[in-house]
Amino acid sequence: MLNTITSFSSIITDSITLTTFLICTGVSLALGVLTALVYLFKNRCSQSFAVTLAVLPAIVQAVIMLVNGNIGAGVAVAGAFSLVRFRSAPGTAREIGAIFLAMAIGLATGMGYVTLAVLFFAIIGLFMLLLQFIRFGDGKKAERTLKITIPESLDYDGLFDDLFGQYTEKASLEKVKTSSMGTLFELEYAIVLKTAEIPKAFIDEIRTRNGNLNITCSKVSAKETL
Repeated sequence: MLNTITSFSSIITDSITLTTFLICTGVSLALGVLTALVYLFKNRCSQSFAVTLAVLPAIVQAVIMLVNGNIGAGVAVAGAFSLVRFRSAPGTAREIGAIFLAMAIGLATGMGYVTLAVLFFAIIGLFMLLLQFIRFGDGKKAERTLKITIPESLDYDGLFDDLFGQYTEKASLEKVKTSSMGTLFELEYAIVLKTAEIPKAFIDEIRTRNGNLNITCSKVSAKETL
């Protein structure tokens, strides 16, 4: 249906010329770099991932151009893309979203819809920046994972309830694990502190009850919230 709109019509007709290829590739690379910059806004990533985001639209565009008009080859390429692992390590939802954005740009430029690719990136890129700026969906900064080691002789049920009532807004026991041949218990709590910082007095009072054994209070990782 987009072919009926002049500004969105494909620049690819019966054959791919060198000029057409260079225009689409140039736009793909430019939008790829901008996609990487959008992702890097208030985010950290490896250099290899940033480079991948920058070149991925051009790679997808070249593949789509090569199979243009061949339904069988297009289905085969789609199947190949479904099997490709873009990273050796599992990525976060934000990384997956950036990869799909880069692929969508490559699909649009590969089919010749250069103007549509630019407009699509502008809309999605600006919207992503807006959501990042307003910290949309960001959890409370005071959310923490608290891990406490106690001797097996202590009854952990309600052992720290008064401290949680004093220093936290919410606390729940998520996991209990034995260690050191059953001589120790490792308790894992999900807590929401009343302040963004971890009070030293809170940790000190826990130490007096668990015999000065290990205590870990850390931020909730992004992968735990997926």
